[in-house]
Amino acid sequence: MSLLEKWGEALDNLDMDSLSEIYHDDYEFTLHSAGRTLNKKDVIDWIAMDDVITKNFRILYENDEIGVTHAVVKFKSDGNIQGVMTFFRFKDGKLFRHETGASNLPKE
Repeated sequence: MSLLEKWGEALDNLDMDSLSEIYHDDYEFTLHSAGRTLNKKDVIDWIAMDDVITKNFRILYENDEIGVTHAVVKFKSDGNIQGVMTFFRFKDGKLFRHETGASNLPKE
């Protein structure tokens, strides 16, 4: 199973132990729209809130250094839906850097 397949499965199952193993200790998630960068703990805490429903997750590209995914996500807190493209950089076999680009989609 690839790193991104493991990540997607851990997200679906809200498996915080697996996510903790998948994220590098120096992991950073850049939120360009908010002008913020989240670290490993920030992201795991956010995932644990169970606010995001992911549909149609697919891996577009993955090798030993980078990965690209696409999914449709819905936020339970406000009902917003986005198409999200994600770019990852890997280090030491773990997720190291993470950036997204999102397009708003009509609410259901």
